[in-house]
Amino acid sequence: METFKCECGHLNHVGTVICESCGKPQDEGSTELLDMRYEGTARRSIVNNQTFVDKIWTFFSSVKVAVVIILITLVASALGTIFPQRDLLPPTANPTTYYQDEYGIFGKIYDAIGLDNTFNSWWFMLLVASIGVSLVICSLDRILPLYKALNKQTVTRHPNFLKRQKMFGVSRVDNIPEEIEKAKIKLRKKGYKIREENGNILAEKGRFSRWGPYVNHIGLIIFLIGVMMRYVPGMYMDKALWVQEGELKPVVGTNQNYYIKLRDFHMETYDEKKENKVYKKAIERFGNDKIPKNYQADVTLYKREGNLIPGEDPKLKKVKDYSIRVNEPLKFKNFALYQVDYRIGEFSAFLFTLQNKQTGEKLGPIKVDLQNPKETYDLKNGYKVELKNYFPDFYFNSDGQPDTKTRKPNNPAFVFKMTTPKTPKGEVAFVAIRQNIEPNGENKYKMSFAGIETKDSTGLTVRKDLTLWLLALGGTIFMIGVIQGMYWYHRRVWIQNQDGEIWVAAFTNKNYYGLKLELKKVLGDTKIEVPIDQQAEKSV
Repeated sequence: METFKCECGHLNHVGTVICESCGKPQDEGSTELLDMRYEGTARRSIVNNQTFVDKIWTFFSSVKVAVVIILITLVASALGTIFPQRDLLPPTANPTTYYQDEYGIFGKIYDAIGLDNTFNSWWFMLLVASIGVSLVICSLDRILPLYKALNKQTVTRHPNFLKRQKMFGVSRVDNIPEEIEKAKIKLRKKGYKIREENGNILAEKGRFSRWGPYVNHIGLIIFLIGVMMRYVPGMYMDKALWVQEGELKPVVGTNQNYYIKLRDFHMETYDEKKENKVYKKAIERFGNDKIPKNYQADVTLYKREGNLIPGEDPKLKKVKDYSIRVNEPLKFKNFALYQVDYRIGEFSAFLFTLQNKQTGEKLGPIKVDLQNPKETYDLKNGYKVELKNYFPDFYFNSDGQPDTKTRKPNNPAFVFKMTTPKTPKGEVAFVAIRQNIEPNGENKYKMSFAGIETKDSTGLTVRKDLTLWLLALGGTIFMIGVIQGMYWYHRRVWIQNQDGEIWVAAFTNKNYYGLKLELKKVLGDTKIEVPIDQQAEKSV
């Protein structure tokens, strides 16, 4: 930026409204009060607008632009919460059809325009990054000129600078040095730092409060960095994990280094007779068995030892037993397992018998584990049942062929091949709930339903967050900035000897009423008149 020389000899950048050294206003003919927001310094966004970089800087330095970007981000965030995000859908849900099935045409539109993945989308991350860029540029565009101007200010200020302050007054007294000395002592008692030059004084306190908004910005920038870090692989994870009683599963996100086994699941509901009367109406409305009082998963955490070998069970070492309850997660390393959901009486195993249709003789039963079914069930003496196909969540697809919607055993169906001494080539049967189809015609044997086993399941959230310290740091710095800018004020008082008169001007970045009261106490024991509020005088 080009510079120009003030009459005091100081070189100011083009665009400076008030000389950084003597305070002389550049618009000498004006009588309007000075805008002291940035000490009248030249900001790059106003002066430089030549290159492509300058135009980008100017765009992001605008507070209006920052507000618009924040509003767009807030609207996008609100839209993203209308329906569940794709990564928060139930484990059994089919993401391609879930929104239309659950929410109709609005759900279909929601999914089609990509709002189902709002917070992981590139455009949302771009909005968050734009807020960060705007905060950085807005801060640098203002704080650097303001810092330089406050550091370069001299004690003796140009007369026009004093006249155009909001609070200004002129006093005629006999002994000017004595009255100024009295005022100086009082100002020191009020916590002002005093600088003197040629009998003039500049009293200042609370300058650090001017940096409050910029400390806010630093806190927000750190917070946004923490938010962006969540998109870095390994820094943040929030995944669902369903475990059935007796089941051993690897903990998602641990690279199969940790496993968890659900030993037992407990659910306790409110008892109308035992509970406080406050809850009686709610219990009567929903029923005793509808309101869970506590549900907990008794689990065992294991750590894998050695390497994974394909085809072999991992060698595990017990870490600890723990009871996971709501808001009482199991924590290990950087992971936390939270209790968030449950399923009572979930299908675990189906029991079948091999039955001779003519004589009614039954062999078995065989137990088909729905989580880990066997391929062959040997009933001895030449009787054998093979599981040729298994559909955990059975339905007929558009081609009329049996298929499965999910891997969850919500509606199991099986294709069995039954081999007996009388049918050495085997017979095939398709068995589902309330269905027993014989594709090859009339069979001599059939698979008869003999019972069912159920188990409870717990729904856990596996959470890993290495950005919390960064978010907490950003939030803490932001609050420091709020307190810094809200409860302290930057106040300055200039007292100068101007041709036998005492000129007093005062400035504060907020709370002029408090400054007036303070000046009354400071100048009360002197003959110097309290400066008047020129803005209030003009309005009258």
